[in-house]
Amino acid sequence: MTPGYAHVSRDLLVARAKQAVDALAECNLCPRQCGVNRSKGELGYCRTGRRAVVASAHLHYGEEAPLVGSRGSGTVFFAGCSLGCVFCQNYDISHDTDQGHPVRAGQLAGIMLDLQRHGAANINLVTPSHVVPHILEALVEAAASGLNLPLVYNCSGYERVETLRMLEGIVDIYMPDIKFYHPEPAAIYCRAGDYPQQARAAVKEMHRQVGDLVLDHDGTAVRGLLVRHLLMPDRLAGTMDWLRFVVREISKDTYINIMDQYRPCGQAWSYPELCGPIPAQAREEAFAHARALGLTRIDPGPKRRLQDFFTL
Repeated sequence: MTPGYAHVSRDLLVARAKQAVDALAECNLCPRQCGVNRSKGELGYCRTGRRAVVASAHLHYGEEAPLVGSRGSGTVFFAGCSLGCVFCQNYDISHDTDQGHPVRAGQLAGIMLDLQRHGAANINLVTPSHVVPHILEALVEAAASGLNLPLVYNCSGYERVETLRMLEGIVDIYMPDIKFYHPEPAAIYCRAGDYPQQARAAVKEMHRQVGDLVLDHDGTAVRGLLVRHLLMPDRLAGTMDWLRFVVREISKDTYINIMDQYRPCGQAWSYPELCGPIPAQAREEAFAHARALGLTRIDPGPKRRLQDFFTL
C-alpha cells in the first residue's frame, strides 16, 4: 500500500507547504497561537524559529508492534514542543531546543531518505505539531527523491484542526497521546487548560482523515489512527472518561495503547501528586473497562503476539 503523499501531486504538496510556511509569519499553527513571526526568527512557546531542530533520528524498536514491524520505525525526534508537560519523559529535548541541530528542508528530507535506506517501516515524526511547515517542505523534496514509506504523526494531541487539515491526504498514520480529559490538571501540568477540548476535536479530525488502523499481512500499520493514553498517578488523566469518548465519538475499532510506564521526569518532582506510583492493578482495571465498553483492539504489549486485528 503506497503512502498517501505518493498519490498527491507535487503541485498540491508545494501548495500545502507554502500555506504552512506562510502561517509562520504570524504563527497560529498550534492552539497557543502565539502570533510571533517565526520566519524572522521570533520564538513563541515552542522555542522554534524558521528551522526545525532535530534532536535525533534512528530506527526505533520500542514503539507499538504495528509501527515497528520487523524492520523498526524510522523515528525523527524534534526538539521543542507546543505543549510542554512538566513530567515529559523527553523533557531534555521538548523544553530545550539547544539539544538538537537546526536543519533545512533538504537536510530533513535527507534524514527521511536515509531512514528508508536503512530499512525503516515508516517515517515516525515525534513532536511534529510546531514543525508542520518544515515537514511539508522536506516532504516535497523527499517524495521527489523516492521516499515511499507511511508517514506517522506522533503527537501530544494538542493540535489545531486547521493545521491538521493541511495534512489531509499526506499523513498516513496519526498517533496522538491523549493526556488529560479535564481542564484543571491540564492547566496545572501542561499550562493548557484548553487541552481536553483541543485534543478531542483533533482526534475526531484525525479519524475523519484516516479511519481505523489498517495493518498489512505482516501486521505492520499502513494507515489509520493509533491512540496512546498514559496512565497517571491519582487517576489524574481521566482514563475512564477518555475510553468512553473513544467508544462514543471515534470508533469501537480504535487501536489503543493504554500505557503504564509513567515515571516522574522533568519538573514532576515539584508536584507531590505526580511522584506516586501507578497502582499495579490500574492497567488491568483500564483494560477491563475498555473491554466492557466494546474496545477490542487494545495494544497487548510485548508479551503477546498481535492477532485478530484488521488487515488488508
